[in-house]
Amino acid sequence: MQWKLFADLAEHAGTKEIPVDEGADTVGEALDALLADRPALAERVLTDDGELRDHINVLRNGTNVLVEGDGLEERLEAGDELALFPPVSGG
Repeated sequence: MQWKLFADLAEHAGTKEIPVDEGADTVGEALDALLADRPALAERVLTDDGELRDHINVLRNGTNVLVEGDGLEERLEAGDELALFPPVSGG
C-alpha cells in the first residue's frame, strides 16, 4: 500500500509517493503515521486543533472516503492505494 500525494502536498512531503505504515488498519491511522514525521505536510493538512482541513480530499482506491465511505474510520485492505488531494480549481 502507498500514499500518493498531489500538487503542493507532494512538495510539503518532499515526494509524491510514500509507503503506508504497515501497522495501520484504517485510513485515519495511515494518515496519522504519514503526518507524524512530516510537520510541513501536517500543517497543510490539519487545522491547529489537529482536525483534517475541510478542503483536503482523502481517497482510498479512487473513492473519497469522506464523502462515500466511513471517513477516516474506513478499513484498509492489502493493495489499497491512498491519495491526498488539495482543493482543485480551474477556469
